[in-house]
Amino acid sequence: MEASSAKHDVFQAIADPTRRRLLKLLSQQEMPVKDISNQFPISRTAVSKHLRVLADAGLVKERKVGRETRYKLEPEPLYELKDWLQYFEIFWENKLSALKRLVETDEPDHIHISGPTKVIETEE
Repeated sequence: MEASSAKHDVFQAIADPTRRRLLKLLSQQEMPVKDISNQFPISRTAVSKHLRVLADAGLVKERKVGRETRYKLEPEPLYELKDWLQYFEIFWENKLSALKRLVETDEPDHIHISGPTKVIETEE
């Protein structure tokens, strides 16, 4: 399922910590909902609702095996997240580069590291 045709977008789907745990669990193996539910302190119905959101976003696939529904991770939609985060990586890289230069300087008289919301300054 393409991200544009999904009922829920990938960002919305992973916003919930339970759904993120479900994705990690399903990254290891395909599992039936009964076994998945045993891993969580919530009802099977609640787990099924979370799985539905993930399926609507294209992050999990379900298949019937007899009377059992099994789920598995579909990682392709996660590339949308990776691409989005990659854009902002330049900000992290700039901060890490500045920190490296600062640490490697012999005797800094003034330290100034700023980010979008935080400024740290020290003077000796």
